[in-house]
Amino acid sequence: MPFTATILTMFPEAFPGPLGVSLIGTAWREKGLWALETLDIRAFSDDRRGFLDDTPAGGGPGQVLKADVVARALDSLEGPQRPLLCMSARGRPLTQARVREWAAGDGVVVLCGRFEGVDQRVLDARGFEEVSVGDAVLAGGEAAAMVAIEACVRLIPGVLGEAASTQEESFEDGLLEHPQYTRPRSFEGLDIPEVLLSGDHKRIASWRREQREAATRERRPDLWAAHLANLQLKGQ
Repeated sequence: MPFTATILTMFPEAFPGPLGVSLIGTAWREKGLWALETLDIRAFSDDRRGFLDDTPAGGGPGQVLKADVVARALDSLEGPQRPLLCMSARGRPLTQARVREWAAGDGVVVLCGRFEGVDQRVLDARGFEEVSVGDAVLAGGEAAAMVAIEACVRLIPGVLGEAASTQEESFEDGLLEHPQYTRPRSFEGLDIPEVLLSGDHKRIASWRREQREAATRERRPDLWAAHLANLQLKGQ
């Protein structure tokens, strides 16, 4: 079986979205390098109207997805055990390291939250990992699920075609990616840096490294501090 992403959602019609286009869409629909499944959690409600939420215990605004409904949806799945992710603003940040781990396995099961969230008991009982894609709150987990799944799928061998294209990307070695340029040589008075046109691969590699370090220092001081600490551990 290929890497399989199964999405538990109230809105299966939201998918595949961007997962169905370009190289990732081709790898799914035409090459069979990965698989996408959606499961409508409304179908597992025991309410004849299909309600799957209720008011928060202890009071407060909004609604909460019920534990029993989510559990029935999850327990209906067959196949190998896969990591269970719940997309949530209160989750741990999505990282490239975690993505690499998931991409190397059989796939992921992703729960898309709605309303005020999901009853914590089903997350604890079934072993969900709460995952955040940024310090912002979305109306639901569907867009976040697409981010997590795309990050995984693009690492599957054959999806992007050229494995080397992922080797110097942001986060792969703790640094952000260097800036990219292409023709025309001059655009609105701005030229491609001369070093990139020199043909000197050693100079180009050095320039790109400098650019990656500078961008990381400026934009992500947290990553830069971790990078320096890692270098110290390695004695560099």
